[in-house]
Amino acid sequence: MEFLIPSEWFRGLAQWPLLLIAAAAIAVLGKGADWLVDGASGLAYRAGISKIIVGATIMSLGTTSPECAVSVMAAWAGESGLALGNAIGSIIVDTGLIFGLGCLMTALPADRFVLARQGWLQLGSGVLLAALCYGAIVIAGETASLGRPVGLVLLASLAGYMWVSIRWSREHRHGEPFQMDEESDQERKQHEPLAALIGLGLVGLLLVLLASRVMILSVVELAEVHWQVPKVVVAATLVALGTSMPELVIGIASVIKGHAEILVGNVIGADILNVLFVVGASAAAAPLPLIETGSAVPRILLLVHLPTMLAILVLFRLFIWRSTARGTFRRWYGVPLLLTYAAYAVLQYAVS
Repeated sequence: MEFLIPSEWFRGLAQWPLLLIAAAAIAVLGKGADWLVDGASGLAYRAGISKIIVGATIMSLGTTSPECAVSVMAAWAGESGLALGNAIGSIIVDTGLIFGLGCLMTALPADRFVLARQGWLQLGSGVLLAALCYGAIVIAGETASLGRPVGLVLLASLAGYMWVSIRWSREHRHGEPFQMDEESDQERKQHEPLAALIGLGLVGLLLVLLASRVMILSVVELAEVHWQVPKVVVAATLVALGTSMPELVIGIASVIKGHAEILVGNVIGADILNVLFVVGASAAAAPLPLIETGSAVPRILLLVHLPTMLAILVLFRLFIWRSTARGTFRRWYGVPLLLTYAAYAVLQYAVS
């Protein structure tokens, strides 16, 4: 992505041009998300696969690409705090902010089949990442790091996750097949060429990724240069929020278009992939030191980011437990999730 849209293009720009660029990126994000949801929902209908499975696999792999790109580039540059902080911060953004907003917008569906499988993998992947980080600190102390072997194991686990998700999707097909909400939309997608649906989804994903890159660079330039926000806060909040923008806009678009299952599946899948895909690829690219001399980011990661990630995943798991029996998440569940995210943002600013 750096080759297509270099960060140098945004350096030295005045405040108002940056604000206009960010606003334009938001508009492109919305249109890209709209096309991506249409393409994905059409493919799900044609294949008879539930929307939540599509969101938890194919769409999550696409929407976590910005996180992976940013974290891998940061790992190569020796910025382990940014690489890990972006991945962990994105899990907190996905679960706290995006799912929280989705809950407030509508009664999100709680699919027992998926939440009993991918839902536990979501919590398990977060616990695994915390165990790897804290375990390395206990064993190696100040020299602790997540090395390339850890990254390769996580990437192998990613391949296993995608394989088992495909198997589960076949088992789940008879349980909750895809149903369109409007007869006209159903008939249109039934006769839509398969290549057209794939092309629509790919173009939408490309727009989302490019616009997300523009959004990240413009907002970071505004925050660091014009608003004097500390870099540690930019790394852990604005970058994580920017790289999670695809999940946010796609989630909102899916709710508005009546495909709320896509938001649920995308959030769960993105959380899993932020560990297996983003952290795995980053550690495979370059070892990720957990404590760097003179750097506040990794220490905040251990003291604030990881505990917040675990807390919000456990809270989300409790909501899943309460929701699967009734078939939907209660709308008020969004309030504690959003409050947890807000407290996290304020706390790390205070600590920094």
